[in-house]
Amino acid sequence: MSIVKINVLQVPVEQREVLEKRFASRAGSVENSDGFEWFELLRPVEGTDQYLVYTRWRSEADFQAWMEGPMKAAHQRGGADGSPQQKPAASGSSLWSFEVVQQAAPKAADGK
Repeated sequence: MSIVKINVLQVPVEQREVLEKRFASRAGSVENSDGFEWFELLRPVEGTDQYLVYTRWRSEADFQAWMEGPMKAAHQRGGADGSPQQKPAASGSSLWSFEVVQQAAPKAADGK
């Protein structure tokens, strides 16, 4: 079964738009990684300033390979135009790890 990684980001209200724009501009940067299965950026609705970055991977090894390769490189270099590295939009983060032990998908509308 797959593994899930949830990066919990503390994002001050004034940095929310910055964070969302940065994630939008990174479109495609993880999707072609070996073992990648799913991504979602979850915006808090009420009661918290924590964004959740949800990714699902085929294996821990696939996640670690992405972390040590494409993700590390993307966070070490500046902007795509060669501009200096940007100040983080989040004021803190933690990484949660889970193994998928059960999953379900919607049943087909036609009953098949």
